[in-house]
Amino acid sequence: NTSLSESSLDLVTVAEALHFFDLPNFYAQVKCALKKPDGLFAAWCYIPVPEVDDKVNAVLRSFVETCDPYFTSTAVKKHLENGYRGIEFPFEPVDGLDHTGPFEFVLEKMMRLENYFKLIRSWSAYGRAKEKGVELMTEEVVEKFKAAWNSSGSGDVGGEKAVKFPIYLRIGKVGGSN
Repeated sequence: NTSLSESSLDLVTVAEALHFFDLPNFYAQVKCALKKPDGLFAAWCYIPVPEVDDKVNAVLRSFVETCDPYFTSTAVKKHLENGYRGIEFPFEPVDGLDHTGPFEFVLEKMMRLENYFKLIRSWSAYGRAKEKGVELMTEEVVEKFKAAWNSSGSGDVGGEKAVKFPIYLRIGKVGGSN
């Protein structure tokens, strides 16, 4: 619950967290706090399975399957995988658009294999597994990733690769009738 004044905000944003909220309660507060009729709400998420190349992607897909039991819920995972397409979103399209998204963007970052491993180890599913005494990044998994990562033949073991993160944005306005 917020103590924000009614119609006091131009914009409310949520990054990578909308799927955790009590949406009916949250949306009621957002609609109250946003200025009428054009206050904006934007939420975005990224799919936690970044794209590298066919070989690394194949290893990662297999690894993600081993993570499945440790995701918060299948509903949360599905919202992310679908880029917030199926999540309740009771806002009107902003001027000039006929829908509220999701709009897809791609963030690309050059990463070394060691940083890619840090990314994977930052996942909430990985952390939950660790809390339960399960190490998902076994030596066998690490070796599969190394082989796939180094298969380009560049000679730079664990060298930099372009890692692409699809990002999905939902945006809408509160409208006059909300």
